[in-house]
Amino acid sequence: MAQALPEDQRLKLRAQFDGLPIDQHAQGWNELWRANITPWDREKPSPALVDTLKGKTRILGSPFRRDLAKPNDPHPPPRKRVLVPGCGKGYDVLLFSSCGYDAYGLDVSQLALDRANALLQEPSLPHQYPSSLNGRGETKFLLADFFKDDFLASIGGGDFDVIYDYTFLVALPPAMRPAWAKRMSELLSPTGHLICLEFPLGKEPKTGGPPHGVTAVLYEQLLDHPGREVKYNIGGYVCEDRSLDKSHDALVQVDRWRAERTHEAGQGRDHVSIWRHLRE
Repeated sequence: MAQALPEDQRLKLRAQFDGLPIDQHAQGWNELWRANITPWDREKPSPALVDTLKGKTRILGSPFRRDLAKPNDPHPPPRKRVLVPGCGKGYDVLLFSSCGYDAYGLDVSQLALDRANALLQEPSLPHQYPSSLNGRGETKFLLADFFKDDFLASIGGGDFDVIYDYTFLVALPPAMRPAWAKRMSELLSPTGHLICLEFPLGKEPKTGGPPHGVTAVLYEQLLDHPGREVKYNIGGYVCEDRSLDKSHDALVQVDRWRAERTHEAGQGRDHVSIWRHLRE
């Protein structure tokens, strides 16, 4: 059988979820992995994330919880914990781990996680993901629903120091976006940071998805009031509403910039944004 071209794969990706009930989406993603229809899989971490971890230490700090360091203790303090929902084969999880974080990847597809765990056992892993001076953190992949708490007990609970979103929000049906924002606010530690690689910017929302088109305003409106429904105009773009103050559980933008390096599909358009909890 001839291998499907990327555009053919994108069309099949969209068709897979057309009219599919939300409770069957996990099965839908697994079937795509089984059929090797994975146009989102770039076989490496996002270059934009690589550059963020190198260039934004002023915001993100070190991969250690230095606030938990004990006086005169020769051992390093605990490592910061990272969550990557919708991790697929786990390239970004492996990157975080190589930088010294304890990194946990979630996915609803068992086949995706089987491939992620296979990568974890590759002899070439230390070469592909060399350990930083901070040493290598834990890497763990979990078959789990981001919106449920079941997985938290196995990894020490929530309160993640970093959460990374790339191709996760845009894979969700738009009706689930408020729940995405609420969950991000709940799982992020009081001093933690949410990193969003915003993609695909510039795509007409009415063309559907996944991936569904997003805008900078959409992220702002969702995270200003986590859990609140947002309104869209006839073209599918979110209606900006600044009539209300940010809610107590809001996430506020710390920084945003256009990625100099990113995957080819988003080159020249992808932006990275970093968010934290509102601090009175």
